[in-house]
Amino acid sequence: MTTGNASSDVSKDILVATVGRPHGVKGLVHLFAATDDPASVEEIGALHDERGVVWRVEWQGHGIARLFDATGRAIADRDEASRLVNLRLYVARDRLPDTDEDEFYHADLIGLRAETREGKVLGTVAVVHDYGAGVSLEIAAAAPERKGQDLIVPFTRICVPEILFDQGRIVVEPPHEVEVEGDLSGRGDVAVRS
Repeated sequence: MTTGNASSDVSKDILVATVGRPHGVKGLVHLFAATDDPASVEEIGALHDERGVVWRVEWQGHGIARLFDATGRAIADRDEASRLVNLRLYVARDRLPDTDEDEFYHADLIGLRAETREGKVLGTVAVVHDYGAGVSLEIAAAAPERKGQDLIVPFTRICVPEILFDQGRIVVEPPHEVEVEGDLSGRGDVAVRS
């Protein structure tokens, strides 16, 4: 494969797709877009992986794509496609369009300091989780009194009322915590404490 001009440092790049298992025997793959609109993965053009190898995507059907390397050569067969399973495809952040006022790229949130309105530092945004039922932020603990416990908060205006990129921080209003103890299978006793 040809590496082209892509940087191999993907720490600030945006993940746009992940290659899944092969589809058929002619080099097609299942491709999982990490964008709101899967068509944008093809529209972006040149993508790169963790090693800096340049790729281009061409959709062939819903969730099915053909991959081309930097020379324009298509992945030829199932064996070659199977070696690409779990390959992550990125684009440089500066090649993406600006977001609307209430939209964010996950990579822009990671690393921001999380603190309360009173200025108490809770930690740093470590991961943005999006499992389809709503986005949540995982905040890596900073204070020793938190005993190394990370905090996960819903990424809503109620829990994260302010995002201050220019100050490198977000304001977090952690939701009320509830502890549940006991047999959660429904066969035993359960105690709820807040």
